[in-house]
Amino acid sequence: MIVPDRHDPRTVGDATWAVHGGNAVDGGSGAIRTPIIMANAYLLPDDPSGIDWSNPEQLLYTRTTGANQQALEAKLAAMDGGAAAAAFASGVAALHGVFFCFLAAGDHAIVSDVAYEATWRLFTELLPAKYGIEATFVDTSDLDAVRSALRPNTRLIHTEVIANPTTRVADITELAGIAHNAGAVLSVDSTFSPPPLYRPLADGADLVVHSLTKYINGHGDAMGGAVIGSAADIATLRHDALTDVGGVISPFNAWLIMRGSVTLPLRLAQHQANAQRIAEFLAGDPRVAFVEYPGLSSHAQHDLAVRQFGGRGFGGMLAFALAGDSELQNRFVARLRVITSAVSLGHDESLIVQVGPTGRGGWEHYPEHFRRFGHLRLSVGLEDADDLLADLRQAVDAVMPAGGRVNKSRCRGCDPKVDPVVQPGSR
Repeated sequence: MIVPDRHDPRTVGDATWAVHGGNAVDGGSGAIRTPIIMANAYLLPDDPSGIDWSNPEQLLYTRTTGANQQALEAKLAAMDGGAAAAAFASGVAALHGVFFCFLAAGDHAIVSDVAYEATWRLFTELLPAKYGIEATFVDTSDLDAVRSALRPNTRLIHTEVIANPTTRVADITELAGIAHNAGAVLSVDSTFSPPPLYRPLADGADLVVHSLTKYINGHGDAMGGAVIGSAADIATLRHDALTDVGGVISPFNAWLIMRGSVTLPLRLAQHQANAQRIAEFLAGDPRVAFVEYPGLSSHAQHDLAVRQFGGRGFGGMLAFALAGDSELQNRFVARLRVITSAVSLGHDESLIVQVGPTGRGGWEHYPEHFRRFGHLRLSVGLEDADDLLADLRQAVDAVMPAGGRVNKSRCRGCDPKVDPVVQPGSR
């Protein structure tokens, strides 16, 4: 019989660790929650002569590490099944930290051709120009394409578990095998699939990246990022990308994210239940041109998502579009009364953003229906599902009165004046 210990993640479940992980009774006040420690510096020992002044493992100076940062890192590492974690000021700082530390001048990377905007710019502009790093963008769900892109100097493969914004799902086990056979590192952005939904390290990934701003914080009031992996890899990140590049998270944001993460398992269950109902509702409305959600049987990687996520859900993000142009999508968004028009995702409230057919980094690699209609990215929140469904229904009815039917697969037969097809490469 295993005796549960709230300080040992191996002995307790996800919800228990979410409550207790990383927390400690404050020795000074006796407070049962780790307080915010807004200190820039920590007391040195009587004899500091042997101190490594850039040691990110020792409480010396908040640029290297802080008490709240360390507590958050301990919690995140166990949540994702890793040996250690490094907490950054933002998700982009965490991504840059991985690329900065595990690639060097002359190296080659394979990167998902559908990825977060900042990832796209890092590999198309900044890393090539500043460090001479070359990237090949491929559909990481096409394993043969990934293998074909390998070079002798390939040092890293980077993908998203659920791609932003198309919701394409990557097979992490297979990608890990390809990367390791080539002597490369597999880094995985799992922002759309936080634990306990999925733990990429268990399927062979070397490094897992999260934007803590999103689901793990969950309240839309703090910014942060994290990388989880082996002790050796995280030590490299702490020394090189945190201490000497300056991507450290603030104590207040670390504390806020610790607070938010307590309810992650509970919130995630509601996000996913709501998202499934909404996806099914939208898929059943003939005025909706397409819906992309891994929980739908029509999704190209649905079977993979079922196997990889093990019945724990399919995330809280979906993409869809009404059968019309960008002006119609905007009028639809303007009619919503519960769902908020705003960027970001994973918050307690539902957020929607309309993105046109072109202009976003890598848009030419999106599926044809994204390039025809653009898309509405919906982050499904914690509201009553019936309220969300009613809000969507009234907004669709307001801009597209019932009656006209369209072919939702690719909207064949739509009026080309209303629904122009955007050809790859056009601007």
